Amino acid sequence: MTDDDDTWRQMEAAREVAALYDERSVTAAWLDSQVFPPLEWIVEGVLPEGMGLLVAPPKAGKSWMVAGVALGCAAGGCALAKIPVKKRPVLYLALEDGHRRLQHRFRTLMEDQPLPDGLEVVTRASSNEALVIIDEFLRRHRDHAPLVIVDTLGKVKPPKASHEDSYAADYRIGGALKQRIDDVPGGCLLLVHHTRKAESADFIDAVSGTQGIAGSADFVLVLSRKRHAQNAVLAVTGRDVHENEYAFTTEGGRWSIDGMDLMDAAATVGKRKDTDSLGDRSLDALTFVSGRPLGTRQADLAGHLGIDNDTAGRYLRRLHDAGRIDKRTRGIYAPVSAVSVVSVSDEPTGQSDQGELTQTDTTDTTDTDGQGGQ
Repeated sequence: MTDDDDTWRQMEAAREVAALYDERSVTAAWLDSQVFPPLEWIVEGVLPEGMGLLVAPPKAGKSWMVAGVALGCAAGGCALAKIPVKKRPVLYLALEDGHRRLQHRFRTLMEDQPLPDGLEVVTRASSNEALVIIDEFLRRHRDHAPLVIVDTLGKVKPPKASHEDSYAADYRIGGALKQRIDDVPGGCLLLVHHTRKAESADFIDAVSGTQGIAGSADFVLVLSRKRHAQNAVLAVTGRDVHENEYAFTTEGGRWSIDGMDLMDAAATVGKRKDTDSLGDRSLDALTFVSGRPLGTRQADLAGHLGIDNDTAGRYLRRLHDAGRIDKRTRGIYAPVSAVSVVSVSDEPTGQSDQGELTQTDTTDTTDTDGQGGQ
């Protein structure tokens, strides 16, 4: 090797570095001048374009949820019962199910209406075969913002290389899947995955495996539901997604947002938390007061619950301090939505004799509750 050869190689390497830099770098001014298309939503507010995870414990209903989303998007119309969606090609890799089970599930969700042609299903594939099938589907439909659902990630996840760090392996696998959908404008690749057994305060930490899986994803959906319960919460977060929690209900495999729209479903989560934080007796007291728009005194609640007046007064004051009921005047409590200001005679009133409570213009807010048992 001559000195000239070595010099030539150094110059060639320098030219390659310069070319790479010029190809990949952009100025902030250039970036500021660009006009990019808005984020594509497969299901508005819940499922954006990109690669993401739907995470839930086993038997929480996540396969039913993604089946409903797949059918809704393939047919066009609505998904999750109330969210409008546009029609798009859908590939559903249901790798833990067979054709008979899928047929039953789809017919149940569609209420025996014809199944949409735009939904293609695969029930058997190795990890390598699944990736090839996904690539071919995306190639055929890349101009139509396709949706691909993989149920579950574990079925397409290749084994970790020997001596490979677990985090690095998870991030490599997630990154390889993400690259496939990044090349398809408006497309979405949703991976169904399990939660870890240990509970965590941060719902992202619920994702099974290392944080490499969640770290490589554009968005993460975590579905929380107690066994046999109809109510659930779907937590949503992502790089381009507004983080939020939405209340859901499920019945007969059909998932629906709990409310008129997503804003209403988000508010329902807070209401559920308020209710869940109450003890049974406090919840009984709240229910009793909420059903009496003309007002409730501690004697009324005491008679209803079979407790003494002082204890009833404590329940009423605690509910009022927590903002769950209003205090109208002179020891009279009412639902927070009630408008009338009321007064009451000295005699205790029952649920059936609300006529003794009459509307008044008084603004006296003196507390005449029993003062015992603070």
